[in-house]
Amino acid sequence: MLSFDSRLPLGSKRAMKRTAETFDVVVIGAGAAGMMCAIEAGKRGRSVLVLDHAVAPGEKIRISGGGRCNFTNLEGDKAERYLSANPHFCKSVLSRYSPRDFIALVDRHGIAWHEKTLGQLFCDGSATEIVAMLLNEMRSAGAVLRLRSEIDRVEQTDTGFEVAVGGGRIACDSLVVACGGKSIPKMGASGFGYELARQFELDITDTRPALVPLTYAVQVLEQLKPLIGVAVPQATVKGGKGRFEEDILFTHRGLSGPAVLQVSSYWREGEEIVVDFAPGLDALDFLKTAKREHARTALHTVLGWKLPRALAVLIAHDHGAPGNMADQPDKALKAVAEMVNAWRTKPVGSEGYRTAEVTLGGVDTRGLDQKTMAARGVPGLYFIGEVVDVTGWLGGYNFQWAWASGFVAGQAV
Repeated sequence: MLSFDSRLPLGSKRAMKRTAETFDVVVIGAGAAGMMCAIEAGKRGRSVLVLDHAVAPGEKIRISGGGRCNFTNLEGDKAERYLSANPHFCKSVLSRYSPRDFIALVDRHGIAWHEKTLGQLFCDGSATEIVAMLLNEMRSAGAVLRLRSEIDRVEQTDTGFEVAVGGGRIACDSLVVACGGKSIPKMGASGFGYELARQFELDITDTRPALVPLTYAVQVLEQLKPLIGVAVPQATVKGGKGRFEEDILFTHRGLSGPAVLQVSSYWREGEEIVVDFAPGLDALDFLKTAKREHARTALHTVLGWKLPRALAVLIAHDHGAPGNMADQPDKALKAVAEMVNAWRTKPVGSEGYRTAEVTLGGVDTRGLDQKTMAARGVPGLYFIGEVVDVTGWLGGYNFQWAWASGFVAGQAV
C-alpha cells in the first residue's frame, strides 16, 4: 500500500543530492492514465519512470467489463456525461484525445472489439490485451516500469521533485500523480493522491463512492426478499439530477444494475429515488383495459405480462385487492399503477468503496490547468485520471477520461 509521510512540511524544498537516480518524469500509478502519460512522454524523448505499489500493472483494466474491458465509449468525448464541480473543465482534455484516437490504437495492435450497448466498446477477448498493448507501447517509448514500489515521501526540490522509494531516492523534473481514488480498496486503492495534493496546497472536493449499488434498511430488505436476484430490463431510475433507463437488479443488500449504478453518482443520502418498472407504459390505462377485457384474470397474472413474475406477484399482493381483475376498485388500480410507474423508495446508503467502480470528487480542478493537467503554482506537478474531480458515466467514460488526461499530461511534462 502506498504510504505518505505526514511529517513532511507542506511543499517542503531541499537541494538535490547528487546520489539520487534521475529521470525527466516520474509517474506515480501504473493504471490507465499513468501508462498513457508515460507512453506519450516517452515518445517525446523524455526519460520516464512509472512507479506502482501493485504486483501487476493495470489491475482495474484487467477486471473491468467482466474481464473484457469496456475500454471506451463512442460518445466518451461528451463533457455533459462527466460529473465535476466545474463541468466545463474536462472539455479541452476530451477534445484533444477522442474515443476514435484510442480505437485507432487498439486497431493498430490487432485487438478485436465490439460495441455492446449505448456506445460501449469491449474487447472480444480478454482485458489483458489492453494491458499488454499499453505495456508494449511503454516499452517502445522507452518508459521504465517498477512494481512493488512503496513510496515513503515526496519532496519538492530546487530543480523539480525527489521521490523516496524503498530506501532509494529518485529525482525528476516532472511528477505525475496518477494513483487513482479510493474505489476497490482490496486492490490497494487509497487516498495517497489526495494527500500529495494537500501537501502541495491543492484543494480536494468531497469524495464519495460512485457507480455503486444502493442499500436499504433491514425492514425494507425483508419486504423485498422475494425479489433477490430478479432483474428488470430497461427500467427508468431517477435520483438527484440523474435519470437513466437501463437494467436494474434486486440484491440481498438492495438495488444494483446499470441504471442504479448510474444514478448513484447523483443520489445523496436522505434522498429518494423513483423507479419506473415499465417505461413507456401507462400502467393505469393498461390495468383499466385489462379489467374490462380480462375480468376473470388474476391481477398478478396481468402484471406478469409486463413485469418479471416475482415482481408482479409482490406488487399485486401489497397493493391490489383480493380477487381477480373484476374485483379491483379504482383505488387499488391506482396504487398498483403508481407502484409500477413511480415506485418511490429511499435507500439508506451504498455498498461503499468496496464495490464502487470509481470515486466521485477529488483534486479540485480550480487548481489545475485545463489543457495540461498541471498544478497551478507548482511547476512540474500534474494530476490525472480518477484522482481528479472528474467522474464519468458508466460504460467506458472513465477510461476515456484516463486516456485523454494521461495523453495531454504526457504532451506537457
